[in-house]
Amino acid sequence: MSDHIFISGPASWNQLVLLDKLPEPVAQTVHARRHHESIGGTSAGKALNLRALGNETTLFTLLGGDPHGVRVRRALEEAGVQVVPGTAAGPTEQHLNLMTERGERLSIYLATPSLVAGGTAVGTDGLESAVAARALAGARVAVIDLAAHSVPMLSLARGLGVDVWTDIHDYNGTAAFHQPFIDAASHIFMNADGLPDPRPFMARTIAAGAQLVVCTLGADGAIALDAGGREYAVEAAAVDSIVDTNGAGDAFLSGYLHAHLAGGDVDHNLAAAAQQAALVLRSNHLHPVLDEILGAAWPATAPAPGSTPTG
Repeated sequence: MSDHIFISGPASWNQLVLLDKLPEPVAQTVHARRHHESIGGTSAGKALNLRALGNETTLFTLLGGDPHGVRVRRALEEAGVQVVPGTAAGPTEQHLNLMTERGERLSIYLATPSLVAGGTAVGTDGLESAVAARALAGARVAVIDLAAHSVPMLSLARGLGVDVWTDIHDYNGTAAFHQPFIDAASHIFMNADGLPDPRPFMARTIAAGAQLVVCTLGADGAIALDAGGREYAVEAAAVDSIVDTNGAGDAFLSGYLHAHLAGGDVDHNLAAAAQQAALVLRSNHLHPVLDEILGAAWPATAPAPGSTPTG
């Protein structure tokens, strides 16, 4: 069986703004240190990383017919990702991310796509794409990310006998939308932002049948718990200069999955994951491959503090 990986979930067009600090909720004028635009979306990040690592990768995502959707698809395909686009009602997903050099982030959703009945990839039952179904059937692993259009993929993947992995991000332990993804997945990745102590949740999830749960801890690395109850830990890989923290968690999962498919054990896979995350931290984009496709430099800077706004 090939190491073809099927991914379902979000891709977006993002505006990224670097600030000295995140703004307080009061009327004020804030000067950005710099800003740029790029591809976003957790599933796009995984697709880019896994393809760069050498895996055949198919991404099923919702894209609108607007220029942002065209840009997203063109850049992903130029990077070697096979894109199966679901038809979105309205524009392509768009975010405004306010960030600091400390890794803080405030994500504002500017546009969120929804399913189109009878579209080219999404039908009245939520799943009509023969192309997506064929790609899923031929996959060794399906990474099913949090998105409405991904929900039907969970049962389809399990029915086809395809191993399901998922990323539940900053899950707080109670959000109902996440539960079908948790129930379907053998390998579950998350971060600790939503839970003061993720270990009880990790233990419950292993007891419910998961093979592995991994929780990233930012600069403190990551921990994991396997089906035998063994806990693992890995330190974050050293990075001389962090350019952008967006997509580091997606790179971490991708590095782990690639190493797993190559036959590595959990310790080896976690180390590979940490190295992949460090690679992405050095880029303005979800993966350095986009430095060439979209441009490595921040193309715009804000007016210098003290200058007069013109609008």
